[in-house]
Amino acid sequence: MRRPSPLPPSSRPAGGQDGAGASGKRRAPAGQDAGDGTAVASPDSTRTEPVEELWHQRGRDYGIAPIIPFDPPARAEPTTPPQDVADADAADRSLTARDLWGAARARRRALRREVRRFTARQRRRRRIWLVSAGVLVALVLGSIGAAYSPLFAVERITIVGTSQLDAAAVETALAGQVGTPMPLVDESAVKAALVSFPLVESYSLEARPPHELVVRIVERTPVGAVQGEAGYTLVDAAGVALSTTPEPPAGQPLLEVEGGLSSSTFAAAGQVFRSLPDSLRSQVTVLSATTPNDVTLTLADGRSVVWGGPSDSGKKVQALEALMNARADASGYDVSSPQAAVVR
Repeated sequence: MRRPSPLPPSSRPAGGQDGAGASGKRRAPAGQDAGDGTAVASPDSTRTEPVEELWHQRGRDYGIAPIIPFDPPARAEPTTPPQDVADADAADRSLTARDLWGAARARRRALRREVRRFTARQRRRRRIWLVSAGVLVALVLGSIGAAYSPLFAVERITIVGTSQLDAAAVETALAGQVGTPMPLVDESAVKAALVSFPLVESYSLEARPPHELVVRIVERTPVGAVQGEAGYTLVDAAGVALSTTPEPPAGQPLLEVEGGLSSSTFAAAGQVFRSLPDSLRSQVTVLSATTPNDVTLTLADGRSVVWGGPSDSGKKVQALEALMNARADASGYDVSSPQAAVVR
């Protein structure tokens, strides 16, 4: 197949020169009769399509997109600003002090809004902390107020640890604390009330809310009775007089100690007696000593035990029990040296 030419067709006839046709006849002028009764068309009538359209047709035949001519935009001519814009510029140039102050206030308000927006989280955290602290303070103050109020007043006093003392008498002596709030119990008044009981060695107070006050008492342990002009005075290991009776107190040994109740000899005798087990302590009738290292025990059956000083009391107790089990018929024992105990 012959490819079409991209050039537009010639306006001249294909068969001759200088206007002649294929038969050698001269072409008649346009619009005139050719002589054979047919009119000759003018050259312009053979061009049925413009040149640009032909070019576009050839481009479509070859698959070429048409070329669209580019018309540059017209250059904008400077124009004179309208009268209203000029009036607005003039108004801007004629701002008053009031306008300036208003603009400044608006700017400050906008700045405050921005600051509040950026610090919202910090303010919320601070608010949470303040609320928590307020709740804690309220709880503490409420607890303190309730503790010092009649809601926690003493209504019952319980005495613990008495064996020789009369618990009811001690409770009566402390009756003045009934109705007092727990934190306001007067310890000096309690001490003054318990001083009147010589058997009280020490005490402690324990509050059991809402209304109970517990008094724990440690009684003095008597070590024997000392004979005097007024009778027999029961004393403890510290030499504190507990009671005085005209007759020897039952179940308590008689103390025969040189140097008096404030001497080191009496202190050594008291330590020896308190170190004895209950089974042996109940058998002692006389506790005598001339020096701190010469303590002697006299038992109820008449046997004597040379104890010596208060040191190594545990070993001496073991040695004495072994000797008494082995030689129950002996008249006396010497355990002043527990490694070499002697039976008499």
